[in-house]
Amino acid sequence: MAKFTNEQLAAMARPASVTEEQKLENAENAVKNALSNYTLASGEYEVFGQGSYANNTNIRNNSDIDINVCYTGGFYFRLPSGKTREEYGLTNPTTYSYAQFKNDVEKILVAHFGRNNVVRKNKCIHIKENTYRVEIDVVPTWKFRRYGADRYTYIEGVKLYADNNGEEIVNFPKQHLKNGVSKNDNTSRRFKRLVRIVKNLHVRMEDEGYYKNANITSFLLECLTYNYPDGNFHVDQECDWNNILREYIYYFWSKTKEDSQEWTKWLEVSECLPLMYGHKWSRQDVNTFMHKLWNYLEYK
Repeated sequence: MAKFTNEQLAAMARPASVTEEQKLENAENAVKNALSNYTLASGEYEVFGQGSYANNTNIRNNSDIDINVCYTGGFYFRLPSGKTREEYGLTNPTTYSYAQFKNDVEKILVAHFGRNNVVRKNKCIHIKENTYRVEIDVVPTWKFRRYGADRYTYIEGVKLYADNNGEEIVNFPKQHLKNGVSKNDNTSRRFKRLVRIVKNLHVRMEDEGYYKNANITSFLLECLTYNYPDGNFHVDQECDWNNILREYIYYFWSKTKEDSQEWTKWLEVSECLPLMYGHKWSRQDVNTFMHKLWNYLEYK
C-alpha cells in the first residue's frame, strides 16, 4: 500500500489558503507602495511578481514571495557571435549602473520598512515577515535582450549581478509565467497541482530526515514537471495521483540514468535556457532524488 492516499495527495495539490494568499498579496502591495512613496534616482522601473507565488505553484507554510523591481531606462544585451554593437544600433550606453540601481532600491526599502527589517543579500534585498505579510525577497534587475539575426529580433528577459562575486544572472520570468499557464491549460490544470504535490513531498522528506539535498530546489522541481509530457498527465482519466506519481518518478529516473541523454534536452519553463546546464544540480542529483522519492512513497 502506498504511503499516502489519493485524498492526501489531492490535499497537497491545493494552492495556498485564503489567509496565506492574502499575506502574499499584502507583501506585493507593500513593495509597490514603498517604491511609489519615494523617488528612485532612475525614475524608470516596473514591479512584478516572479517565482512560485506569481506562478501559483507555492505551497502552504513555504510561501515567501519574490518581487522583481526592473529598471527600464536601459538594458543589457547579448549579440550573436561575430556581431558588433554598431550593427545593432547600440551606441548610446547609459551612465547609470546596475549597482547604483540596487543601492537606490535598498535605500527606499530601508526608509519605508526600517533598517532592522531590511537585509541586503547577495542577489536580492530581503524584507522580514510580520503578522501582516510573509517574507519578501526584492530582486532588483535590469532589462536584458538576447538578440537574434538583427536589431529587431530579440528575446527580452532580466539581468542582475551578484554582490559577492559579480556573477551575471539572466532570467526570463515573464516567459516562465506565460508557458506555465499554457502547460496548466493543456493538462486540465494538473501541471501546477502535480508541482505542488512534488514540492510538498520534498519538504516532508527533508522535515522527516529521510532525504535532503540542497541541490534539489523548488525551481528545479517545477521545471522538471514542465518537461513531463502532456499526455502523461492522463487528463482523459479520473485523477489517480499515486498512478501519476509512479509514472512521473519512473520517467525522470529512467531519463537521468547514466546511459541516457534525454536530460540534456530539457529546458527551463521559460524555454529560453537549458535546465541541466549552468545550475548547481546535476543529472545524478535528479536521478537519486527520484529513487529516494519512490522509496519514500513506499511504491512497489
